[in-house]
Amino acid sequence: MTTTSTPKTTHDDDAVGTGLQLRDITLDVGDGAAKVRAMDSVNLEVAAGELLAVVGPSGAGKSSLLAVAGALAAPTSGDVRVLGEDLAALRKRGHGALATFRCQHLGFVFQSGNLIPALTAADQLRLAYRLAHRRGARSFDPLPLLDAVGMSHRASHRPGELSGGERQRVGIARALVNDPGLLLVDEPTAALDRKRSHEIVELLAARCHERGIAAVMVTHDHDVLTHCDRVVEMVDGHLSAASR
Repeated sequence: MTTTSTPKTTHDDDAVGTGLQLRDITLDVGDGAAKVRAMDSVNLEVAAGELLAVVGPSGAGKSSLLAVAGALAAPTSGDVRVLGEDLAALRKRGHGALATFRCQHLGFVFQSGNLIPALTAADQLRLAYRLAHRRGARSFDPLPLLDAVGMSHRASHRPGELSGGERQRVGIARALVNDPGLLLVDEPTAALDRKRSHEIVELLAARCHERGIAAVMVTHDHDVLTHCDRVVEMVDGHLSAASR
């Protein structure tokens, strides 16, 4: 599978070269006797244009990895760099700096969809575009992205009128709205049938390669791993190479 990509112009060349760097990351959650080490000395690099799959049993630390990479959780120790930015330095500048960076440069696909109940599928994308501070928000057309995930015919429907799989596809389209440098994806095929699962992951891979997006996808669906550039396994907070 090809891993070449066309770098975007929103970041400098060094930042684009490596989308994500995790160096000696540990993450402890809980307090006292309930404290658990969710990540233990994790080192990982994901290049621009690379779709990385993370597999492993439930409770292994995969969601913790996404949270740390996406600046949703601060590691107990270690360094996190996204598109060349030191997340610890951004935190010192205040929550607003970190939130703005996430909004403009990261894309998240949550397992539950996390759609806003009152908004139609099209308006979910319009809002995400506006929050990313993109120029020309009023002229933004969400239909091409919705069409790419097979949802343009449901553009005027709200989440309560969509199936679980449809909500997930809208969530994927929304995550791509800001043309992110780093895309973090949690179980994107959990609510999809086999055919649609392959189509969605193939779409994610193509988007990453074409736009130079570094992507980390957590999945239990081994059928879709053929579309990924690399696979790693997480067990008990440790990361290692995995066979497909």
